[in-house]
Amino acid sequence: MKILSQVHLVGGAGESAGSDAAIYLIKGDGGAALVDAGTGESHDRVLKNIAAAGVKPNEIGHLFLTHCHYDHTGGADRMRGATGCAIVAHELDAEFLEMGDSRVTAASWYGTHMEPFGIDIKVTEEVREFVIGGIQVTFHHAPGHSPGSAILTMVSDGKLVLFGQDVHGPLNGTLRSNRGDYVKSLEYMLALDADILCEGHFGVFTGKDKVRDFIESYL
Repeated sequence: MKILSQVHLVGGAGESAGSDAAIYLIKGDGGAALVDAGTGESHDRVLKNIAAAGVKPNEIGHLFLTHCHYDHTGGADRMRGATGCAIVAHELDAEFLEMGDSRVTAASWYGTHMEPFGIDIKVTEEVREFVIGGIQVTFHHAPGHSPGSAILTMVSDGKLVLFGQDVHGPLNGTLRSNRGDYVKSLEYMLALDADILCEGHFGVFTGKDKVRDFIESYL
């Protein structure tokens, strides 16, 4: 589903398995990236959706994982195998994926286990810039939901897009959530003043007021 000229929804939200969080495609000029990978249950369908958006598998250079939870990451390693992309995650969540920690990644909530896999690019900074097919994409550390939770921002069609996959939480001790960090991250997102929010489970919010109202509802 096309959201903007450079942003497509290719998984979750009726586009793939019900267990998948939203998977977004950033489509640049000769290069592309994915934001999250779902559980992997609908791997072939997600690839078809990517193709329908006009992107070939080998054009996907990066897979950004916004945090370690299974509904966002279970399909990551298989997607890397299909595309050759580099998997990117914040170092504080990368460790749980590389260990295959089924509790912290919430794989056990889905009645399965997390197969360990390596992270190609471990972000250590609070903010790091990437260039995807000529598009500047900013990776921001936004802890709270998990220690290494992150958000991404980019500009498409003159609009600031915020990929805030789990703005809504939830917060849970088993997931290493931290309420204080979560509130600070929500305030940080509000300060970005985004035009569009691409959320992981509640869809796409268009317009500054709708974005702000949704984020503020969790403060």
